[in-house]
Amino acid sequence: MSTATRLGPVAAIVGFLAFVEFTSGILQGYYTPLLTDIARNLGIHDADVNWLEGTQLMLSALVVPAFAKLGDMVGHKRMLVWSTAITAIASISLAFTDQFWVFLAAWALQGFYVVWLPLEIALIWSRSRGSQHPAAMTRTAAGLLVAALELGAIAGALSAGALADVLPMTVLLLVPAVAVTICFFVVLFGVKESPDLTGGTLDTGGLVLISLSLLALTGGLSFMRPNGPADLLSWGLVALGALLVWPFARYELRHPDPLIDVRMFRSPMLWPVFLTAGLFGVSVLGAQAPLSTFARTDPDTVGYGLGATSFQTSLLIGSYVLSMVVGAMLFPVIARRLTPRVTLIGASTMVAVGYLLFLPFHDGYGQALTNMIIVGIGSGALVAALPAAAAAAAPPTQTGVATGLTNSVKNVGGAIASCVFGIALLGSAGEAVHGTAGSLTGYMTVWLICGVTAAVAAGLLALVPRLAFSDPADAPADAAGETGAVEETPAVR
Repeated sequence: MSTATRLGPVAAIVGFLAFVEFTSGILQGYYTPLLTDIARNLGIHDADVNWLEGTQLMLSALVVPAFAKLGDMVGHKRMLVWSTAITAIASISLAFTDQFWVFLAAWALQGFYVVWLPLEIALIWSRSRGSQHPAAMTRTAAGLLVAALELGAIAGALSAGALADVLPMTVLLLVPAVAVTICFFVVLFGVKESPDLTGGTLDTGGLVLISLSLLALTGGLSFMRPNGPADLLSWGLVALGALLVWPFARYELRHPDPLIDVRMFRSPMLWPVFLTAGLFGVSVLGAQAPLSTFARTDPDTVGYGLGATSFQTSLLIGSYVLSMVVGAMLFPVIARRLTPRVTLIGASTMVAVGYLLFLPFHDGYGQALTNMIIVGIGSGALVAALPAAAAAAAPPTQTGVATGLTNSVKNVGGAIASCVFGIALLGSAGEAVHGTAGSLTGYMTVWLICGVTAAVAAGLLALVPRLAFSDPADAPADAAGETGAVEETPAVR
């Protein structure tokens, strides 16, 4: 099927969902330039801003499994409506408080937007399942959605920068709130529901167990950042979170309708996708702050860094985001000419190459820009590819859960990386650290970890069947068993 032929039905399926992702991008890009102003308005130290990231990360880890399963049960659109309503209320609340703990609670609740993309991919897969090329249509739609997401992030960041000096804080914070409120009505009246729903009742026991596990894990990592790697409470919470996975898995295996069918982790198509999502979270969620601080570090003072102005740094980050748009749009095109599996491997390899190039080439702005464009193209493809691949390989009743798991695992990978990178940038014993600047060894560690984890992900993806995530209609007759159709995989029936 040609690109022009496929774009017609894809556009009909994506429809208003692109606006939802554009709004998600606004939320992710708008607040970043304002964090210092928000801290001053709340009367808190800059270091306390880390609590905003930590609480939202913890809530997102809890929300995605529940809303993904409920989407499969009662409707992906219905859960999209509920999550958008909660995000809108939280966004409005942010504008009308100067109390840190109230702001923190509202900021955490705003994190419900993380379920939007998994729900949308599941909805698109459900609506395209009856077509001849559902996997290809889902990949194309995912690319369009991620492009809308990144364009929204650019629009949000530019809008915040333009409005920061001309609007009072209350009005400034109402801008994204208005966007989310409009998004709520767009979803309510413009998005069609999934045609196939599984029904049933929610596995509350499994939800409690996985929530306790994720809460302990992400909570321990959040505490470790301000308290340091020697904090026993932090390590105890991390260990508790990891140990709780075992009783959760045993409980889910016995449940007739589990929250998460852990048998999916035995699938030769799905386990590499989930593990890749976690490894990808290391760089896409954990490495952006170190990039920004390295760019702003003055080499004349500390001997390393780019000495970039805030405008030059914004151009660097903007180029990275734009290259993610390119990667997201190229992903379905290249996947049609090669295979989705090869495209995933290539995208992970680009992320690995881009970060490893920082090790010898980090002394000039042009070098950093080149490296980040390479990383961005690979990252954009992975953001679009991972949920689409999970949807294509998942059992029909677990589409939302599978796409949601890619997001949850990615967040856990990002949380672990954020903690490790924060500690690394403090400098090793005996290393001279200049004022508030991160150590050069720490930055080298960040780039090395990001490069190695991406390379490991590429190796894992090479283990999946040759035609995994492809449509059966596009596969040669003698390769029908390699298309990754999970319905034919005994381990995940």
